[in-house]
Amino acid sequence: MDLTAGYLWFKALHIVFMVTWFAGLFYLPRLFIYHSEASDDISLKRFRMMERRLFVIMSIGAVLTSVFGVVLLHINQALLQQDWFRTKLVLLVALFAFHLRCWRWIKLLAAGQMPANTKWLRWFNEIPTIFLLAIIILAIIKPTF
Repeated sequence: MDLTAGYLWFKALHIVFMVTWFAGLFYLPRLFIYHSEASDDISLKRFRMMERRLFVIMSIGAVLTSVFGVVLLHINQALLQQDWFRTKLVLLVALFAFHLRCWRWIKLLAAGQMPANTKWLRWFNEIPTIFLLAIIILAIIKPTF
């Protein structure tokens, strides 16, 4: 099977699932803030359910983004020689660490371990924006270092 013929399709799917993943990364930390500020049982249960479901959806997005990214890399292995691409890979590893940190927050909040205040969560909520900007700039501009 000639994967090269489908390169643009794989790239399009890679971007579609990246958008899915980032939609979750943008919204889930905001849910953590709302969850932390909720006090009634109905709201707490609702936030636990919403967080779990969103995490599943964004995890599917992360996996499919990765699958199509690996296919693209398999087709164009010369990318590994580019500094911008290696930097992008480092950012992706850090993004997966952020993703796993979200899972930890889900567990903490489900166990009733609420933060004393939501200041840190409000900063945490902004981290995906930094990743998105850096990754998109690297992928489009392809700077040389």
